[in-house]
Amino acid sequence: MAETADVVIIGGGIVGSSVAYHLTDLGCTNVLIVERGAQQGLGSTAKSAGGVRAQFATPVNIEMSRYAIDFFSRFEELTGNTAQYRPHGYLFIATRPAHLEYLENNRRIQAAHGLTNVQAVTRDDILDIIPQINSRDILGGSFCPTDGFVDPYSVMVGFAGRARERGARLLLDTEVTGLDIDGGKVKGVHTSRGYVATPTVVNAAGPWAKLVAAMAGVQLPVEPLRRKLVHTQAFDGIPARLPMVIDMTDGFHFRREGAGVLLAWHDGRDEFTFDMTFDDEFIERILTRAVERVPAFADAEVNPRRCWAGLYEVTPDHHAIIGPATEVAGFYLVNGFSGHGVMHSPASGRVAAEWILYGEPRTIDTRPLTIERFRTGQLLHETAVL
Repeated sequence: MAETADVVIIGGGIVGSSVAYHLTDLGCTNVLIVERGAQQGLGSTAKSAGGVRAQFATPVNIEMSRYAIDFFSRFEELTGNTAQYRPHGYLFIATRPAHLEYLENNRRIQAAHGLTNVQAVTRDDILDIIPQINSRDILGGSFCPTDGFVDPYSVMVGFAGRARERGARLLLDTEVTGLDIDGGKVKGVHTSRGYVATPTVVNAAGPWAKLVAAMAGVQLPVEPLRRKLVHTQAFDGIPARLPMVIDMTDGFHFRREGAGVLLAWHDGRDEFTFDMTFDDEFIERILTRAVERVPAFADAEVNPRRCWAGLYEVTPDHHAIIGPATEVAGFYLVNGFSGHGVMHSPASGRVAAEWILYGEPRTIDTRPLTIERFRTGQLLHETAVL
């Protein structure tokens, strides 16, 4: 194979597919997505919990979420495919006075950046939403009705499908083996299928982004962090319609997934690794924690084969890195979403395309997210991380 492309995107998951969609939407159609898997979405995309929220603590994350939620609400119109967006909300539960103060401060920041529908809720409000909850230590919380969930695989298919309709190409089962850098500029990409000449490469390799960046001589502060999800069997012990419920005591959270419930918790035992082996003992640990908050979960049954581990791609400040790698002209980064890649995929694809085509982000000011912040010490501090 010998090809040329205006832009080569390394990684065909939800983020890379969004970049391709937005590039083609802005008129750049000679785009090639290179995906090492035999099909798209086998990496972090397929293992995501699919949550979408705007209840963040920093302006850039709030604004990216607002863009994304509007996009998801119109996804079928824009892409021809459904996102399965369900605005069931996110409910943060506070058990300490410091939690209430934190949520109140966040609501002020959120309102200042256009998110005006976040509501303070009382213990009684929370009991109305989920009467089965153990509320003895609950002081109140925060709820946003437009937060919710999407189906990550469907979103990826919608992005990639529309991009390909506009002329983008997709190479599956193709490994990137090296980057051709000459005089500090991108010249091409070496793959297991041959060489692709291109002046522009986008690193959308998810948890493997650091390895791709190293091929260009770029030090990327992104590490793979293993996280685990437990999916119960059909369970009717809590309401059929439920928001994502986040216990701020320790970050335990859960939501409906079909007839069952999806449970997640960072119990302190996850580690930086590419190993996605699921630890069956985690089921007992998380169910014990779940019963503490919702005693009805004592009757929930779990099939270990419906549980899985996936990888967050985390940065030191839990914010994405989006923009050019300044030491290599033509090399762009869309990495390090720290668990927010699915929910921010519409916005990240848009601003990445704008960086490539216009030399600056225009829709959202994401300049604070460039890799330069790690050199200047201007790190961001997102505390609303699950």
